[in-house]
Amino acid sequence: MRNTPLVVLALFYLFSINGCKGMAASAEEYYSIGMAYFELGKYEEAEKWLTRAATAQKTMTASQYNLGRLAFERQRYQEAAERFEDILKKDPNNILALKAAAYTRIRTGDLNIAEKHYTKLLALVPENADDGYNHALVLYAMERYAEAEQVLSKYPLPMLENSDMQLLFARTQNAQNKVEAINSYSAWLNSNSDSKVRYEYARALEHHELYARALEEYRKALSDASEAENDLRNDIRFSIARLLLTADSENHEGITELQNAINEGYKNITAVEELLENKNINETNKDSIRNIIYNMRLAQEPKAEDGDLKTNPESGS
Repeated sequence: MRNTPLVVLALFYLFSINGCKGMAASAEEYYSIGMAYFELGKYEEAEKWLTRAATAQKTMTASQYNLGRLAFERQRYQEAAERFEDILKKDPNNILALKAAAYTRIRTGDLNIAEKHYTKLLALVPENADDGYNHALVLYAMERYAEAEQVLSKYPLPMLENSDMQLLFARTQNAQNKVEAINSYSAWLNSNSDSKVRYEYARALEHHELYARALEEYRKALSDASEAENDLRNDIRFSIARLLLTADSENHEGITELQNAINEGYKNITAVEELLENKNINETNKDSIRNIIYNMRLAQEPKAEDGDLKTNPESGS
């Protein structure tokens, strides 16, 4: 929190000294005034004084860095990134500028540039787990999952205390279809609760054919999901139906669950149609699925005018 009274006193002192001198302020004084205004949240005044200070060699780098911070605070992210990168042109190993430039490039959407900055930064300070996490986030967003996992694996102790790192680690493994993701998700859920994450965990279990555990986790996720998470609840219901149809081809319970999911509002016809390609689902259940698909299409078509007839092309009626 800004210490406003002290900042005001500092400004008063600087202006008083300058008035007593009867001469122009020095670059250091310009910088101090600019930072005082920054602390007060008066960004336009801060920018004016820091811009003056940036013309002097002594205060140029610090002023550029804080002008970048000012631009970031005002959501002028491209300008902020360029200011930080101007510092790096002269001082490529400037840790603060590298960190700021990397994070700001995430905001501008330039993930390739952000990744290069983080690679350089972590070569200089490899022990910084927070920057390692941000680097892994960028790699994950770039779908470079194996590299993201490798970065996170360098911080085993910080990961034990950081749930965000733990979850990202599980997701990087899951994106690679690694069975290790199951243990990573389980460890996260031992200390955290989130219906979406539990749903991801259940899907990983299903993918690795651990059907009994997957069904248990799907049901927990459905129980945990709030009424406001209607789309998630419908996706979970469909996943339960798919699992039951796949795991036990002789059981009709999967069809009942599928119909329940659709009655509750599940509308993804494409996902239902894909069940017909599943070799583990028997023909009897597939016939039921075809009928369900027909009814879904019928429900989504514009209502027919009186006198129009709709026939089921699947049944030939």
